[in-house]
Amino acid sequence: MLEVRNISKRFGSLVAVRDVSLSVKKGELRAIIGPNGAGKTTFFNLISGFFPPTTGTIAFDGQDITALPAHKRVGLGMARTFQITEIFPELTVFENVRISTEVADGFRLRPWISRTEKARVRRQVGEMLELTGLGTKSDRLVGELSHGDQRAAEIAMALALRPRLLLLDEPTAGMGDQETYEMTQLIRRLHRESNFTIVLIEHDMRVVFHLADRVTVLDQGSLLAEGTPQEIAANEAVQSAYLGKAA
Repeated sequence: MLEVRNISKRFGSLVAVRDVSLSVKKGELRAIIGPNGAGKTTFFNLISGFFPPTTGTIAFDGQDITALPAHKRVGLGMARTFQITEIFPELTVFENVRISTEVADGFRLRPWISRTEKARVRRQVGEMLELTGLGTKSDRLVGELSHGDQRAAEIAMALALRPRLLLLDEPTAGMGDQETYEMTQLIRRLHRESNFTIVLIEHDMRVVFHLADRVTVLDQGSLLAEGTPQEIAANEAVQSAYLGKAA
């Protein structure tokens, strides 16, 4: 589904990502971890098209997308959430998800849509809200929701774009234990029941080891290790660089 080959990103003399490769199979849930400043979000920005790579290539479902801008990658079936939640707080949950649904259906430049099209959009929005556990909160302003529900609304907006690859940038950031549990359950449902291919950046190792099929570890912009959660937990280099190792 995703093939990243020897990708690097330089900002002047700073090398934020250095010669990193990544291969994600269809239906896989891949976690990307690493200490602060490891280059994780820059790597996500390269995958999703917000930054052009300095060197290397990116392929999505067999198609070279290295030079494609972000909006065209969305059109191919790639969607992402952000480390800082990106929503429209003054609109309702339903309206937030409707915007994404209408974009996916090609209505964003249409001055009006038919009654049949409106009904289809409403049905699709309802499906996304039920999938993310927000069905009873569709009329609430997103800005009034808890942090966890705002994150879920952002994921619902991403899902409304009908992606084949979902990129989640620190989905549990800033959450308490209960919200983290609920978000973990949502991601598990998306992966195991709806069979989404997911790549996520995450700091909470409980979430990573609970969800991921495989884990990629970045350190100072480079690939440090890759393997199953069990292999990563036992890796001494990872323990030293990220998880912490007793003296």
